Amino acid sequence: MRSGEELDGFEGEASSTSMISGASSPYQPTTEPVSQRRGLAGLRCDPDYLRGAFGCLKVAQVILALIAFICIETIMECSPCEGLYFFEFVSCSAFVVTGVLLILFSLNLHMRIPQINWNLTDLVNTGLSTFFFFIASIVLAALNHKTGAEIAAVIFGFLATAAHAVSAFLAAQKWRVSLRQQSASDYIRARTESRDVDSRPEIQRLDT
Repeated sequence: MRSGEELDGFEGEASSTSMISGASSPYQPTTEPVSQRRGLAGLRCDPDYLRGAFGCLKVAQVILALIAFICIETIMECSPCEGLYFFEFVSCSAFVVTGVLLILFSLNLHMRIPQINWNLTDLVNTGLSTFFFFIASIVLAALNHKTGAEIAAVIFGFLATAAHAVSAFLAAQKWRVSLRQQSASDYIRARTESRDVDSRPEIQRLDT
């Protein structure tokens, strides 16, 4: 019987000793969250967005704007050059801005900045790109010298206009749906708050 008590005491001392030694051990597992250690390494591409209508249109817009910009850059001589310069600016701007939005949406980086209305941002970008690409393509078609590079730039400019126009139409629909959902949620929240006030007569007495 005594030996059993001594064995229990020995086990208690061993467990306490192991706890103390483990607490003071420099090889303790870190409690730092994994997401903080990984940082940007946790980013991954969203295949669902790239396979969807918005993703495919964004990729097409970037490619068409890049090809149009490359075509206009191969022209060595122009007279007058205003139409060429304007088309160059529009195609380069559309390529850069749409490319940045494509990266943000495909990597879900826009979810980390909820303060920005991304549906409205996409609508404004596609709408402006549609308008300026259309104007730049018409001006370049009217002022070109029938060279192969200019004709190719005009063709890809109108294709980019069509791609941006379809995307702007879809973005407008998505923005309207988001506005309806927001108004519905605000209405439900207001009704819930009014019901809470009605169910608490003491609040009404204090207000009066």
